[in-house]
Amino acid sequence: MNIKPTLLIVEDEPSILRGLTDLFVFHGYDVDSESDGQQGLERGLNGQYNCIILDVMLPSLNGFEICHRLRQHSPNQAILMLTAKNAEEDIINGLTLGADDYVAKPFSTSELVLRVNALVRRSGISNAQHQLQIGDDVTLCTHQLVGVSYQQKMQYTRREVSILSYLNKKKKAVSRDELLKEVWGYKSTEHIDTRTVDIHIAKIRKKIEQDPKSPQFLVTLRGEGYQLFGSQV
Repeated sequence: MNIKPTLLIVEDEPSILRGLTDLFVFHGYDVDSESDGQQGLERGLNGQYNCIILDVMLPSLNGFEICHRLRQHSPNQAILMLTAKNAEEDIINGLTLGADDYVAKPFSTSELVLRVNALVRRSGISNAQHQLQIGDDVTLCTHQLVGVSYQQKMQYTRREVSILSYLNKKKKAVSRDELLKEVWGYKSTEHIDTRTVDIHIAKIRKKIEQDPKSPQFLVTLRGEGYQLFGSQV
């Protein structure tokens, strides 16, 4: 018997919540839902979900705080946030607090299903190596998602480790589209409109670079993509 992937949806608008629940049940998910932020957080902390969908504006506790606390509790938890359309600040805030991806309202249901399916596919994949060294002063454990940078302890998300592991494996420049396909798990990026790669790269640089504005390890090569220098397993 196939075990259904589990999904938690935290959304306070009844019509959207009903529609999303029906949508993902139709696509083979076992769905739990909450319309209150505090209750959504408690269910997220106490349950085991392949993915959690969070709206930003919620009663009692907003989606940003829920995301932050879920990420502190479980670095491996897959989280997707629903943001207001063109709300750049919401997008950056959500990804900075640890969301793996976002979809802007009003959204295409097919795009939302694609994003969630990609997160669920990747959430069960672990990295082969367990220790990654970057330069002389940065080390991280890809299994425990922790590391030390310039004598400071660092906590990483599963997505950040997946990006670093993939770049370390490739040993060459990797395009944004390749990262979306190979790390995020999208089968096609033709209609994907997201800044999630750029924001994750910026987050990683803050953890592994002495000067994130002038990176020496995670470098952008114009017209080619991102390349990780000085890394070894």
